Amino acid sequence: MTKPKQINPTATQQGILDEVRVILLPARKDRQRFQRLLKAHHYLGGLQAVGEQLYYVAVDAKGQWLALLLFSAAAKHLKQREKWIGWTAVQCDRRLWLVANNSRFLILPNCSVPNLGSRVLRLTLDRLSADWQAQYGHPIVVVETFVDPEEFCGTVYTANNWVELGLTDGWGRNRRDYYVKHDKPKQLFVRELKPGACRSLQAEHLKADLAEMEKKVVPRCHYKVREIRSLSGHFKSVPEYRGRVESYPVWSLLTLMLLAMLCEAPRGQKDLAKFARRLTQAQRRVVGFRRNKHGIYPAPGQSTFSRLLQSVDGDKVNEVLLAIQRRCGGSPRPKI
Repeated sequence: MTKPKQINPTATQQGILDEVRVILLPARKDRQRFQRLLKAHHYLGGLQAVGEQLYYVAVDAKGQWLALLLFSAAAKHLKQREKWIGWTAVQCDRRLWLVANNSRFLILPNCSVPNLGSRVLRLTLDRLSADWQAQYGHPIVVVETFVDPEEFCGTVYTANNWVELGLTDGWGRNRRDYYVKHDKPKQLFVRELKPGACRSLQAEHLKADLAEMEKKVVPRCHYKVREIRSLSGHFKSVPEYRGRVESYPVWSLLTLMLLAMLCEAPRGQKDLAKFARRLTQAQRRVVGFRRNKHGIYPAPGQSTFSRLLQSVDGDKVNEVLLAIQRRCGGSPRPKI
């Protein structure tokens, strides 16, 4: 690949680079203008981000808008990112809030100044973590972004020491738990905002202040349908304690409790209900939940688990768990 030719800014352009500032947009009316400009000039259009998000605008000395940057929640599943960070699936699920995605970056028309993109991006990253801490109560330690190789080559990111991890698989999120293949893989770039960020994310324990926030994150079940199916069959030998079963057979609830344990989720009755709500519809179906009249697989509530723990045959459950242990890891060692 030919190295891009270096273009030196004129004296006027250098003055813009020296005076450019990045400001955080708090006002709703300013964000509406932000979205209008994205729709008009960004090749992907606007973005109605959900969850945690920050809007930035680069301005000149007179306050004129030069560039737009939107940071939002990180992508949930990226094989290259997970390998680069080196964390486990459980760690990823519980610590992904420490990663942000630069989901939009636009240099506005008639603001073409050499090195402006690199300058604006660096100024934004210098303040991003502190702004996130002030807004949401926690820092950001890693950032990611996607670049369409048919449109751009990512020069502005490589100039700011981002690492290119290769192309994505070409899948896009269409709904909460549904992905579609769009056959347009993107280049994935990542960057640590502080030295050793990846080591912190893959450590067994986060620092004390972050660990308290991590405990509040409800873990997600990362097991696939075929893996869940292999577990659920073991519990079908546990007898029902109810004369009539509507939505949740005993074996389905016990399967969910085992999944919660394997995913390192808390296993109190309230915690189990939260864990169940994070299962996808496909996961709920294979666990054994039954559809309601609307064709939806509902998640059990706290009271369902309360009744289960009070009435289920504990000896039979113990037999099943020991059988699973023998199958997976051999017979347990005898007590001395």
